[in-house]
Amino acid sequence: MSQEKVVLASDNPGKLREFSAILAEIGWHVVPQGELGVPPAEEPHVTFVENALAKARHASRLTNLPALADDSGLTVDALDGAPGVYSARYAKRLGKGSGDVDNNRCLIEALAGQENRAASYVAVLVYVRHADDPCPVIAEGHWRGAIVDQASGANGFGYDPHFFLPDLGLTAAALAPEAKNRISHRGQALRALVARLRGEGNS
Repeated sequence: MSQEKVVLASDNPGKLREFSAILAEIGWHVVPQGELGVPPAEEPHVTFVENALAKARHASRLTNLPALADDSGLTVDALDGAPGVYSARYAKRLGKGSGDVDNNRCLIEALAGQENRAASYVAVLVYVRHADDPCPVIAEGHWRGAIVDQASGANGFGYDPHFFLPDLGLTAAALAPEAKNRISHRGQALRALVARLRGEGNS
């Protein structure tokens, strides 16, 4: 894999930690968009892939660098896929606050009385070589679990304290960061992206 400089179209601290750890394994030199003065892009779309593509093109256009963006979130079966692309602003859209604590509270309230707690974390990554790249590289990852009422674990971010992994018997927030990176939706998507780039001869 080449050592090209890539702008990461995110300033989310949790995402930055995870991306930095995973991308260090493949030797990419990644610079968060905020360090280059790039403001957040609009995310008006209803799909993860459209939002990720918009963010990647936005960051690339303002920096003249290749860009990597992700759009990710939690989809809950009993809520018809909500909060979905609105995961980071779930409580705000409901007029019930903002941030992880409020988002989690709203999620548990929405699932009150529901027996079906199945859920997935979804991540879609988009890599563009330049802002008008006609063939962006797209990869995705899905991490199945279930939502539990009682928060557990001190690591992670977002809905991790309530995202239970039956096979492991703990929540995503109870995983060590390196363990999470190996199996998470974002880790899956990033490794799929790298495999695609290598397959296209970008090595």
